[in-house]
Amino acid sequence: MVLKVERPSEGVVLLTLDLPDRRNAMTDELTAAWGSTVEGLRGDRSVRCVVVTGAGKAFSAGGDLGWLHTGGSSVDGLRDKMLPFYRTWLTLRTLDVPSIAAINGAAVGAGAALALSCDLRYAGTSAKVTVPFAQLGMHAGMATTYTLTEVVGVAAARELLFTGRVVDAPEMLRLGLCSAVFPDEQFLPSVLERAAAVAAGAPVATRLHKEALRDGGPASFEKALQWEALAQPVTMATQDLREGLQAKAEKRSAVFTGA
Repeated sequence: MVLKVERPSEGVVLLTLDLPDRRNAMTDELTAAWGSTVEGLRGDRSVRCVVVTGAGKAFSAGGDLGWLHTGGSSVDGLRDKMLPFYRTWLTLRTLDVPSIAAINGAAVGAGAALALSCDLRYAGTSAKVTVPFAQLGMHAGMATTYTLTEVVGVAAARELLFTGRVVDAPEMLRLGLCSAVFPDEQFLPSVLERAAAVAAGAPVATRLHKEALRDGGPASFEKALQWEALAQPVTMATQDLREGLQAKAEKRSAVFTGA
């Protein structure tokens, strides 16, 4: 088993990259397992939040590029190999439920790109992120130039890509690479607690929020108003709205069904 799939609480799916002896490098086997597993979550309305983490001391060491040493590949041949690899690992971004990267250790290169592709990121105190593509002699891949800029802004993205330096957990928080840092010994339970809070939200509203904020959010103030004038009435017509209002009046937690 190279990818562990668990459901630690209602609505939450935990995906653990399970190649600790290889620092969870994105091998062909793991890539195939990732693609089929995430695709299997699509349309499953029992899923309300997906969390990804790594087994052992690393989140992911990134792409398994051992095959590059064999040489002889053309630009077209490499492109034909890389695009499916990118699209497979970015599949989580195309789901309509929120995703969380639980960065338990080093996230390197494509491993960092996987974390950046998630909606939220939380870091353990041992977490580190680096995008050392230029220092390896290559350009960034897996949409890193887009997602890194989306998360930290253009100036910080330039600095991290140009230098390839390692960013530790406190700086990750300062740059906005993560939303919170948790002690290693309490890390995964703390992240799963946040995931449960996400999963407890009204599913229709949450999916619409994800869509509204996709690819950097609305292009303008007016487009935000126009979207919300459609999306908010959709949620106002749901049974979940009535449940939310009643739960607030009764001073209890709402139980949303997605209806």
